[in-house]
Amino acid sequence: MSADPPPVSRGWVPIAAIVVVLDQLTKWWAVANLQDRDVELFWTLRLNLSYNTGMAFGTGQGWGPVIGAVAMIVIVVLVVGLRRPPSRIGDVAVGMVVGGAIGNVIDRLARDPGWLRGGVVDFIDFQWFPIFNVADMGITIGGVLLVMSSWRSSRHEPSPAAGPLTVDDGAPAETDTETR
Repeated sequence: MSADPPPVSRGWVPIAAIVVVLDQLTKWWAVANLQDRDVELFWTLRLNLSYNTGMAFGTGQGWGPVIGAVAMIVIVVLVVGLRRPPSRIGDVAVGMVVGGAIGNVIDRLARDPGWLRGGVVDFIDFQWFPIFNVADMGITIGGVLLVMSSWRSSRHEPSPAAGPLTVDDGAPAETDTETR
């Protein structure tokens, strides 16, 4: 008897869509309003327009095409590789990671000079932490939730290395009674 694979949830799709829309709307606002000024909000938080042609935290400048390709592979792996029972935290996590990755890939594709060489719009600046955007928040928070979800589900599943479950019925165990 073969077990059917676990059902695949599509609950992550609306989460991903919300992250992409929020990300693109906030980036559009930042490009339109922060070209020649910064907006001081409170403490060290300000809105400061920046374009990142590298990867997270401004490292890997000029590696945009490689980073964009890797991001697309991650999206495909997450979406195609979903063979797990649906869970609310898992759906939120996958939706946030996929939505964030799509949001940043859109920038790499659509912004000058284009075709994976465009700069990702970053504008949330604490001045003591690298500048980031809504997509970055989705990827980071979703990644943490994905780890938590995976850890949580692994705690509730029996380990295959533990062998089959046995019940101790109180009877003495059978032993080899042959003497030498």
